[in-house]
Amino acid sequence: MAGVVDFKDEEEVKEFLDNLGVEYSYACYKEKDSDGCHRLAEYLETIKKDFVATAKVLKKNCEEFGLSESCYKLGSYHITGKGGVPLDLQAAYNCYLKSCNSGGKKSLDSCHNVGLLLHDGHVNDKKPDPVAARNYYQKACEGKFSASCFNLSTMYLQGAPGLPKDMNKALHYSEKACDMGHIWACANASRMYKLGDGVSKDNAKAETLKNRAKELHRKQKEVEQISFGE
Repeated sequence: MAGVVDFKDEEEVKEFLDNLGVEYSYACYKEKDSDGCHRLAEYLETIKKDFVATAKVLKKNCEEFGLSESCYKLGSYHITGKGGVPLDLQAAYNCYLKSCNSGGKKSLDSCHNVGLLLHDGHVNDKKPDPVAARNYYQKACEGKFSASCFNLSTMYLQGAPGLPKDMNKALHYSEKACDMGHIWACANASRMYKLGDGVSKDNAKAETLKNRAKELHRKQKEVEQISFGE
């Protein structure tokens, strides 16, 4: 699209957006370009607010091309029943699993969600599967997804069927999540060092981790205040 758009001119903006839709549709349906399909889905969702059409494009892109971002978003649609798709946690799980295994941009988020659904027993005959959940959390954690590292730490802290308590692993994953900026992981690790809960007492280490948690909390509050002010 040539030329500079005057975004103060409503007609020019409308023409620009309409052209975007045509461009993304062509890329998706004619060129069979998965990135083009995902851009079309985002266009339909954010610009047109047509969630039914969005869901159809996401389904096509996930099933035919296996694009991680589209499978992830389609899974999220199934979580809430958005866009006319059935509210179906098993379908969401299947989408997240496909995204997780694809290695794309949303694969780590999806691996974490697969872990959550398995952990809470929302899929596979409604039986919690902490061992399988652990495996997906590990995959996401290794990719530096802090929430998965934290969930691993709590699993080893509490223990579960097929997954005995292991305070060394609980501390390892707490510290790993803390290093990634997870406030509660820092707090848990601090407590473990302070009480000597499965590890040697280390008051200095406990204080360092507690201060790290406080600093992360302070920064989080600053971000929230800025966002609220905007």
